[in-house]
Amino acid sequence: MRWPAEQVRRELNSAIPPMITEQKVKAETVFVCTQCGRTLVKWMGRCPGCGEWNTVVERDMPSVRSKAALSLAQTEPGGVLPITEIRGMPEARLKTGMEEFDRALGGGIVARSLILLGGDPGIGKSTLLMQALGALARLNERVLYISGEESPEQLKLRADRLGILADNFLVLAENRFETVLSHIDESQCSVVVVDSVQSIFSPSLDSAAGSVSQIRHVTAGILDVVKRGAAACFLVGHVTKDGVLAGPKVLEHMVDTVLSFEGERSHPYRILRASKNRFGSSSEIGVFEMGDRGLQEVANPSELFLSERPEGVSGSAVTALVEGTRPILAEIQALVTGPAPGQGRRTCLGVDSQRLALMIAVLEKKLGLALADQDIFLNAVGGVRASEPAADLAVAGALLSSFMDRVAGSRTVLFGEVGLAGEARRVSNAEGRIAEAARLGFTRIIAPKANVEAAAPGRGLKLVAITHIKELASLLFQEES
Repeated sequence: MRWPAEQVRRELNSAIPPMITEQKVKAETVFVCTQCGRTLVKWMGRCPGCGEWNTVVERDMPSVRSKAALSLAQTEPGGVLPITEIRGMPEARLKTGMEEFDRALGGGIVARSLILLGGDPGIGKSTLLMQALGALARLNERVLYISGEESPEQLKLRADRLGILADNFLVLAENRFETVLSHIDESQCSVVVVDSVQSIFSPSLDSAAGSVSQIRHVTAGILDVVKRGAAACFLVGHVTKDGVLAGPKVLEHMVDTVLSFEGERSHPYRILRASKNRFGSSSEIGVFEMGDRGLQEVANPSELFLSERPEGVSGSAVTALVEGTRPILAEIQALVTGPAPGQGRRTCLGVDSQRLALMIAVLEKKLGLALADQDIFLNAVGGVRASEPAADLAVAGALLSSFMDRVAGSRTVLFGEVGLAGEARRVSNAEGRIAEAARLGFTRIIAPKANVEAAAPGRGLKLVAITHIKELASLLFQEES
């Protein structure tokens, strides 16, 4: 027999001693990892959660537990509904007019969303967000930029350089948590930027600004205000020396979207990449170029990445990647030199080292190349991240071209996955890759047979099917028509 819910609650409440609802305990301390937020019962030199050294610090626990040690959740009647009876909400997006920025967000900024933007110091995070707010201000949107690291005078200097002065572009230099919350709640702005979440601190916590407890507390408070209001909010996050967002991993779970701003300081190119997006694709990118007057959008990244490609040089191959819905052509360069004493050196930039090791093993086994004692350097030019398996054929082609010191076709594009048996396997969105190659004037495509057979004819391209890696040498060095 099932008991009524109200009777169960009465029975449980009568069994709980009154002393549990307000239990005084002696003050105690715990040990918390400042890197991942894990709580430990004793100090350790190395955190068992994240594996970092010297990150465990001692923290005081509160002396009174104001909540009950055992409680039953009270649910309002009718709070549970079938999903078919829930009324949907229209997805209203605010477009900044910066197409690359809007593309990375999935089509624009969603109201009441919390977005986290991370990147290396000096990469251009503040510049990007100030330009986005300036574009919104020119569209008569009221925006607010909160800085916990710069003075209003410094923000004015950057705004002058970027040319984004407007009366409805509000700025606030503040790092006290309660003051920041009140301005977000009362400003009635469409978009708010908090730069950075590590610089905001709450006096109610005894830990320093930027600690795990402060970041978690500040983000939770901002999230609550944003979800109850109408503004979207960007949080700027610092990164560690390993390139990951500083603070607890729960920070990335709390926000709606996680963006990373990537690039090399020696290169003017910057890539805005979404790794999480509750309102759109999590694999879209936006491409920018850093100039004297801020970031300029790159509407055609394929031309940018191939603009300085050398002609008549071995070790170069062009591949067609897909980032979200956008096909991008990129150059893969390889340098195979040796023999070197002992085991050859392996260096990768922009390409997964595991994919390189796989391609080397396949070329040695199936083509009989002696690569074990060769120094091998592989680079995806221009800061591109060639992480998808579709780049396998281009990686193998670049390695083969450099090892044999023969020039591959300059107007040839290669894409396709290579299996451990040496077979060429089909990849997704082949039509988009072929169309992008045709638009940029390439004349020949080397792709898996399954993709070639399913491709639409035309475009003035010669489609060459490959079934096994053994065919690559004969196809790669053929004369282009």
